[in-house]
Amino acid sequence: MVEYLAVFTITLFAVISPGPDFAMVTRNSLMLSRRAGILTAIGIGGGILVHVSYTLIGIGFIIQQSLWLFNMIKLIGAAYLIWLGVKMLRANPTSAQPDTGIASVSDGIALRTGFLTNVLNPKTTIFIISLFMQVVSRQTPLAVQIGYGIFISVAHISWFCLVALFFSSGAIRERLLDVRHWIDRTFGGVLVGLGVLLALARR
Repeated sequence: MVEYLAVFTITLFAVISPGPDFAMVTRNSLMLSRRAGILTAIGIGGGILVHVSYTLIGIGFIIQQSLWLFNMIKLIGAAYLIWLGVKMLRANPTSAQPDTGIASVSDGIALRTGFLTNVLNPKTTIFIISLFMQVVSRQTPLAVQIGYGIFISVAHISWFCLVALFFSSGAIRERLLDVRHWIDRTFGGVLVGLGVLLALARR
């Protein structure tokens, strides 16, 4: 029972803490559409399942023990965030659809953006590995551990779907459409900053 409560509580705090996932869902919901924001959230949930999978099969332990491997993952993740940020900073202010004032993107791109933002985030790597190696007992049945992983994924999807619904609401979007280009630049700057901090951070 204590283990269940610990997993539940730690997951909730991790989900609502701001980071690249929150930035991407918020940005896509504001700048693209509610559908894009929700698909980004689903992609994030898929990324969580990847972290859980490699942790359960033992690769997470190797990552935890290998400094060079962790640093490689960290730098790849940082490079991806910086690349996304630079794309936003260079976005064309006239790229939005003229009838709605909102840019369009395919479902696949929105889903992939959420997935890659999460799966390449070393902070999520640390969170999942730490949770399963320090909180979850080795005696916990594999089926229960898989259940934990599904819960963590669903919790992320649920939270970020709520974020998407909030930021894609008509009243909020209408007020921000006139400054959409500066919103893109702001989120771009945030992602570049997060990427740089991530690249420079010590383990």
